Amino acid sequence: MSSSGNKKPETWPVCSSMAASRRALAMPLFRLHLRIQLLVGLMPKPSLPAWLPTWLHSLLRLLALLHCLVVLFIALHLGVLFSKTTLDALPTGKLEDITDALTMTVIYFFTAYAIGYWCVHSERLVQFLSHINREYRHHSLAGVSFVNMYTAYRWARNFTTIWLISCLSGCIFWGVTPLVLGVRTLPLRCWYPFDAMAVYVYSLVYATQLYGQIIVGAIFSFGGFMFVSLCLLLLGQFDVLYCSLKNLDAHARLLGGEPLPALCDLQQELLLDESTCELGEYALLQEHATDLESFIMARGHPTSLSLTRAAHAGLVECVRLHRFVLEYAAELEQLFSPYCLIKSLQITLQLCLLVFVGVSGSREVMRVINQLQYLILTTFELLMFTYCGELLHRHSVRAGDAFWRGAWWQHAPHMRQDVLIFLTNSRRAVQVTAGKFYVMDVSRLRSVITQAFSFLTLLQKLAAKKTAVES
Repeated sequence: MSSSGNKKPETWPVCSSMAASRRALAMPLFRLHLRIQLLVGLMPKPSLPAWLPTWLHSLLRLLALLHCLVVLFIALHLGVLFSKTTLDALPTGKLEDITDALTMTVIYFFTAYAIGYWCVHSERLVQFLSHINREYRHHSLAGVSFVNMYTAYRWARNFTTIWLISCLSGCIFWGVTPLVLGVRTLPLRCWYPFDAMAVYVYSLVYATQLYGQIIVGAIFSFGGFMFVSLCLLLLGQFDVLYCSLKNLDAHARLLGGEPLPALCDLQQELLLDESTCELGEYALLQEHATDLESFIMARGHPTSLSLTRAAHAGLVECVRLHRFVLEYAAELEQLFSPYCLIKSLQITLQLCLLVFVGVSGSREVMRVINQLQYLILTTFELLMFTYCGELLHRHSVRAGDAFWRGAWWQHAPHMRQDVLIFLTNSRRAVQVTAGKFYVMDVSRLRSVITQAFSFLTLLQKLAAKKTAVES
């Protein structure tokens, strides 16, 4: 991120193109995300400084790989143990015990899947993030107004921190419940092929289960905050594109040496007051008025470009940004499509089981709190995946609308072909699918909740039938 990542800029930097603002970048956008990825064991081949000695380089890579294997083993073996617990509970017919064990089975097997998925795709993800750092535009084209990516970056960073803390807090609280209650028991009730309550075994098993809960919180949060962060930054790039399209004519006039009074009139025309401005013109970013007097004084002599050539150069830069945005969206879809498929299935089952256990299970205070935490986190995770997908789909088809806000038509005879190509590409809607089967949008949110409560109704009928038979 550029220096504005620490301080919000109030005026337009003196540069005439979005390419110049890219050269001002000093700090990567995803430094926090990559550090978390390494710490939670999802980066088996980390990028290390070239100045490290060869033996230390090899040692650190070996430790990173071992860390990934340990994290995967803990999640996988707990999933297997809970599978055995579920099978043992089936003959008893106690739906509360069955659904309780099945809930943890689903959670830990999905955790193992997510660990394996992100480890396998870690290099691809790092390359994707590096590509975004190189190509993203921090500011829109110079014009009578501008937007910058500060808000999108701040939201992505803050959401990452808050979501990680929320997931870890919910899962760790489950793990420390026995310590809170002061009882000598395990936080996770699962089958073991030995006596897990033995004197010297209990501490090791407890530590393993607690670490397993930390892994669950970290892995669940990683997929969520990475998806939301990428979506927020992509929405920010759409806003940069929309503002640049809106300012095409103004950009040409600025470079062509238009008098200040004429630029002020154009600024007043494009920056409408609150009573007449368009609602939802931008997805995330806020439009600022350019300090035209300071800009003109800092620019010095106008360029030798004619208005038509300057407008065409601005359109070419917008086409390049739009191409980058579409590539960004395509890679986001390819990377998250398989993950979203398994995630939506896991959320459907987990919502159903958590609600059933909460309604039909015991009323112990700590148990209710733990179940409620898992339910809230699961529901919010479904909401953020579908809502971000909906935002991307809606705002990706608005490039053509933004194009018509400016007075580019005055230069249309000289860039007819570029305009036609751009308007054709602007109709390509961005969408994130779950395994290419369905789109992650608000409709999917409604569908998942409906399916979850359909399964819940079935479980409740089974429980009522079993009670009637026993009585």
